[in-house]
Amino acid sequence: MLELIEQFNVIGAFWLNIRLAAVSFVLALVLGTVVAILRLAPVSVLNWFGATYVTLLRNTPLTLIIVFANLGMWLQLGIEFVPRENNPNFILENNFWLAVLGLTVYHAAFICEAIRSGVNTIPVGQSEAARSIGLGFGQSLREVILPQAFRGGITPIGNVLIALIKNTTVAVAIGNREIAYQMRNMMEFRPDAGILIFLIVAIGFVILTLPVGLGTSWLSAKLAVKR
Repeated sequence: MLELIEQFNVIGAFWLNIRLAAVSFVLALVLGTVVAILRLAPVSVLNWFGATYVTLLRNTPLTLIIVFANLGMWLQLGIEFVPRENNPNFILENNFWLAVLGLTVYHAAFICEAIRSGVNTIPVGQSEAARSIGLGFGQSLREVILPQAFRGGITPIGNVLIALIKNTTVAVAIGNREIAYQMRNMMEFRPDAGILIFLIVAIGFVILTLPVGLGTSWLSAKLAVKR
């Protein structure tokens, strides 16, 4: 097993998955929060826009989104995230950010719904009390609703992060050299070690995702709002 890990740079491949997951999760958390605010807004147009975003992205295959980012945004529209001149790693670096874009917009829809599930744990009386003391919509969100929504939505947000870590393998569709790419190489050059290769990749993802599940369960119990 160690021979395979060293020969095919498995650690380096998993490191790319970790980088994709970390950057995409932070951006998806920000974008998902914005979309959740749109869905909670009392303005019907904003609410419609947020609902449309979630419906469209949540029901579109992730592979299609990432391939569109590569073929549509880069090759058709010419959108590039890194400088091309004097950059021998331009394609690899640009594909990394295109994959981040696809992962972000896709998982932001699920982050939005996780936050909304947290909002549903808040008694209606609290928002009414916020309005009764003169707080506007923005102040109610900032001071009352969102802090409790995040605390109530820790577990579903953690589930989105776990799914995101596993979904980083889809980035291989546009040439990112992460673990799915490396696994294909390993199967090609060492077909005699097929079961061992699957075992290495499976154990790697368990190591990455298990702490997230345990951590979010602990945080959810620790930060739960007492009623």
